[in-house]
Amino acid sequence: MKVTRFGRTAAVLSIAALALTACGSNNEAANEAAGGGTNNNAGAENGEQLSGTITGGGASSQESAMTAWGSGFQSARGPQVNYAPVGSGSGRKGFLAGEYQFAGTDSALADDEQEEAKQVCGDEGAYNIPVYISPIAVAFNLEGVDTVNMDAATIAKVFSGEITSWDDEAIKEQNPDAELPSEKITVVHRSDESGTTKNFTDYLNKAAEADWKWEAEDAWPSEITAESAQQTTGVVSQVKSTPGAITYADASAVGELGTVAVKVGENYQEYSPEAAAAIVDKSQAAEGASEKDLAIELDRTSTEEGTYPIVLVSYHVFCSTYKDQETVDLVKAFGEYVISEDGQNTAAESAHNAPISNETRERAQATIDAITVAE
Repeated sequence: MKVTRFGRTAAVLSIAALALTACGSNNEAANEAAGGGTNNNAGAENGEQLSGTITGGGASSQESAMTAWGSGFQSARGPQVNYAPVGSGSGRKGFLAGEYQFAGTDSALADDEQEEAKQVCGDEGAYNIPVYISPIAVAFNLEGVDTVNMDAATIAKVFSGEITSWDDEAIKEQNPDAELPSEKITVVHRSDESGTTKNFTDYLNKAAEADWKWEAEDAWPSEITAESAQQTTGVVSQVKSTPGAITYADASAVGELGTVAVKVGENYQEYSPEAAAAIVDKSQAAEGASEKDLAIELDRTSTEEGTYPIVLVSYHVFCSTYKDQETVDLVKAFGEYVISEDGQNTAAESAHNAPISNETRERAQATIDAITVAE
């Protein structure tokens, strides 16, 4: 796999040469520079081979899955995939600017972003399609300790800086059998705008509202003094090199770091794909979402055993309309592969995420079917 540069200064997960056909009418020149002409994409509806390149950017949480999806899609259908893991916020901005044909994001488009999408995607705007379900691990570097129990209030106090030592009474009370050192806790957060940050702070805001005063945002609260690093790999790397450090990150990336078992009801639940999927199945559609827009409002305060509430649902955001049939064929074929049972299992083998349910797959397919050429 070749890693090059694309878009801003971000590294690209590249499974191809750089060739662009962006949504809307913003990138016609890029299409001509990539070779112009007409791709023979007549087989988009029946699984035949296609040609061309599809471009996307966004959530670094999807990086491992995107590697698997890009390779699998190219093998199955032919087109190449370029994905820049620049973070959810930058991915959405690039998509809305016409830089990418799709965005990967750990939080659905906000209302103002949906309005902006109409300028690029037509009157129907853009569609949020859930493609990647994964627990967010609260991960730490503490020699000799693999798991620590914490309730939501304790996690909130640690990340707000109120609890500063691993032998604090609030932690010890929940871990009576653990040997916790009097070591400083170093909080590490994402420095870039991140859907992982928004999902994590959403959990704290809803599950520990008495101890966390900030709203859910892509950016970490500026009032909290802590260490920071860019993207998932950055925070994980910094925690690995800092004894006593703690962070939040897509569980697929934490490796051998210790992790927090989160209190749910009367029990402590370690993260797992199954527990993450369970919380998604019990969640509702986001308020105001249209029938074709599949944004989800996650249940962060579940007390049901076997559920893990610190979870992200990562989306692929597609335009409702694109400027030509070739682009529509590419986008729909890629979207169909990603949500397919084969695509979901391929990603799970690589990223250890939870595959979407059959119900979600059916709804996602209906949304993908609705993507068409702009009139």
